[in-house]
Amino acid sequence: MKHLIIFLLLISFYTQGQSVINDSIDTRWEMFTYDMGSIFKGIGHSYTRPLHWQGKDWGNLGYTMGGTAIIYLVDTPVSDYFVGIKQDVPEVIRDYGFEYGSPTYNYMVTGGVYVTGLVIKNEKLRRTGVLLIASASSAGLLQQILKSAVGRARPLSGKSKDTFNPFWSGDKNYHSFPSGHAILAMTNAHAIAKQFSNVWVKTGIYTLGSIPAISRLWEGKHWLSDVALGVAISIFTVESIDRYLDSRYDEKYNDHNKKLAWNLSFGPGQVGLQIQF
Repeated sequence: MKHLIIFLLLISFYTQGQSVINDSIDTRWEMFTYDMGSIFKGIGHSYTRPLHWQGKDWGNLGYTMGGTAIIYLVDTPVSDYFVGIKQDVPEVIRDYGFEYGSPTYNYMVTGGVYVTGLVIKNEKLRRTGVLLIASASSAGLLQQILKSAVGRARPLSGKSKDTFNPFWSGDKNYHSFPSGHAILAMTNAHAIAKQFSNVWVKTGIYTLGSIPAISRLWEGKHWLSDVALGVAISIFTVESIDRYLDSRYDEKYNDHNKKLAWNLSFGPGQVGLQIQF
């Protein structure tokens, strides 16, 4: 029931802020087949974009890897802290963090957004659903490949952050890097929030999306660097597919905001990676 409430709130937020615009395509079947083609082509586009990267794109990748490496240095104390406060976190938040970041509930929400747009023939909702499904599928497959290839031990395994079993053999205790829950939750949050210009609406959406990512820390399922890379993958994937969908749909949103800026910050006793989008 609580998942239905979350979904209805998202739809309510969206439809209140957007006008209903009908497509020029006549039938829902034509819309559906066109949208399915957009999903698969969007996924393919996200995987082939590195072949077209230029200097700035490789620079963003360098910032991502550098920021992940810096965060890696503090993985152990951060993990110890969050695992220690698990019992202080309200159960409803812990349940939400676990369930919303799972593939089952993720596709319930993303599929619900798309079906709603298809039923009412609203191109913006349809496009949002396509963006959500394509981004989650693309990033989700990538994280499965990375998890299996890297084979990093989870905190709850009792192993150190430096323990790896490359080319994962089947033990889920070595399935940590990156965080799948963080990827799915933040993919949804970024895809939805980027459509709004109101900072408070954006903040609320990103807050809801960040809970599943943070929950992996107090559950001992992932290290902070696992979560950080998952968030970066989410942003890169959504931005790539969103730009591709600009060529397939008339409805565009916040076009002037489709830029990424990265900043590394250093200070006494602290380091940080800031992503602006």
